[in-house]
Amino acid sequence: MASSFSPSSSLFFHLTFSSMIIVCILLITTANPVLGSSYYKSIFSFGDSLADTGNTLYNKPNAYVSRLPYGETYFHRATSRFSDGRVVLDFIAQAVGLPLLPPYLGSSNKDLRQGVNFAVGGATALDSSFFEERKINVVTNDSLGVQLEWFKQLLPSLCNPSSDDCYEYLKTSLILMGEIGGNDYNGPFFQGRGLEEIRAVVPDVIKAISLAIKDLIKEGAVTFMVPGNFPIGCSALYLTLFKSPNKEDYDESGCIKWLNEFSVYHNKFLQKELAVLREQHPSVKIMNADYYNVAMKFYQSPELLGFKGGALTACCTCKDPYNCNQFFQCGSVDGIVCDDPSTYVNWDGIHLTEAAYKFLADGLMRENYQFFFHENDITTTTTATSRNQVL
Repeated sequence: MASSFSPSSSLFFHLTFSSMIIVCILLITTANPVLGSSYYKSIFSFGDSLADTGNTLYNKPNAYVSRLPYGETYFHRATSRFSDGRVVLDFIAQAVGLPLLPPYLGSSNKDLRQGVNFAVGGATALDSSFFEERKINVVTNDSLGVQLEWFKQLLPSLCNPSSDDCYEYLKTSLILMGEIGGNDYNGPFFQGRGLEEIRAVVPDVIKAISLAIKDLIKEGAVTFMVPGNFPIGCSALYLTLFKSPNKEDYDESGCIKWLNEFSVYHNKFLQKELAVLREQHPSVKIMNADYYNVAMKFYQSPELLGFKGGALTACCTCKDPYNCNQFFQCGSVDGIVCDDPSTYVNWDGIHLTEAAYKFLADGLMRENYQFFFHENDITTTTTATSRNQVL
């Protein structure tokens, strides 16, 4: 039979060809950076559960993240990371050739010259007293201000503060300021506070982050990576708690629009403040890590990026809308774990899988490679990072 040609078959070819181009671009832009020459000899991290590498384990030994399936993918044991494996901080450390950062609360008798992690699950940018006055419950008192004090207490053991030694030491240190601020909003949102009340907190959160950066600049820090907020309207827990019968409340990816608009509101405030800090401190490098837009790529095209389990459904929790139920924690008796976390974006309702964090870290490093690596010193590879750095 002779072949036929029609507008519909032409459209199919066009769409297929376009999809192939998209896949090729995504594969190129998300390949792993080679371990190699970097500016940094140490990393210091501040933040919440998105960056915590073990501090929660020492704060709360019986916390749900202290047992499997947390950590099952990479470490094969729970390390108090709120994921099945590594988080963004881990991928950045490995990419620039540094060891995985030990948690500050478990760092006694360890050499910390290459850095330490102060991030604590549930931490807020604002001090706990701010929330106590407003009768809002928070998970931990280890706020950004507390973490900053830990850093100041630790610094004299790493360098000599009576000379220029600390300034020289911190010149080659990367400061990861967050992600922080998300829990300042999670608490009020989950406890039923109104949107306008929560929006009013945003300037205070940004001010707290800015003051912490200024404080670290006084100590000698000169390089900062400051993440913005994630698109919380795509989070399985938020989708479950704020589900709506109105289709117009959702975007084409299935995310809740007004919640994502709130994230954008926070990020705009943050970007504006970082611009002011750059103007005030022209010799300091401050990178805005655009978590929001990098993450939106896997929410908009999950299957193209290999997330066949979906971007909005949690891998580990319990069967409910979005596989998420606030009353059943991942790893509990009633919990259910998906067969392959690498095909999911969301891990436990509010945190991401190692695969999603890897995509996020790779995207940030690709878009800002001169911030992380010497010029012309970065190439691409599909070789996995060696596991000899496992804590």
